[in-house]
Amino acid sequence: MSAAFTTHPSPTTVAPVVGAAAIGAGGILLGFAGLQIALAAGAPLGEHVWGGTQERVLPAGMRAAAGGAAVALTAAATVVARRAGLVGRAARWLSPVTWGIAAYLALNTVGNLASSSGVERWAFGPATAIASALTAFVALRTRGGASA
Repeated sequence: MSAAFTTHPSPTTVAPVVGAAAIGAGGILLGFAGLQIALAAGAPLGEHVWGGTQERVLPAGMRAAAGGAAVALTAAATVVARRAGLVGRAARWLSPVTWGIAAYLALNTVGNLASSSGVERWAFGPATAIASALTAFVALRTRGGASA
């Protein structure tokens, strides 16, 4: 193995446990992105999201917000995958962004657990807690663009 390869790892050099954590976090994030896309398209699931205070079909403004949330969640999944070295090239700037995603998911977990929606409390709360932990693990186990 050359020094250049060690200094600049390819996606195939990711530690298996870090890759698995990134895939798990990314899967959860993309699952939530899919839900937001469905909500933006008018799926009658509004009472299960956004604190359980919405109508079955979200009003136009909330549907637009759901579309934005889908974009943000997809971007977050991409950042976690890049940080782990699964796609593209890991970069140092991804470290604080990955920690920010983990922190956001932790705060989102608190909101989900406090929601009046049972779906948010019992399904989304645990899912965001797991995604937060997995994302923090990826951030912790990667440094300088490489997985530890």
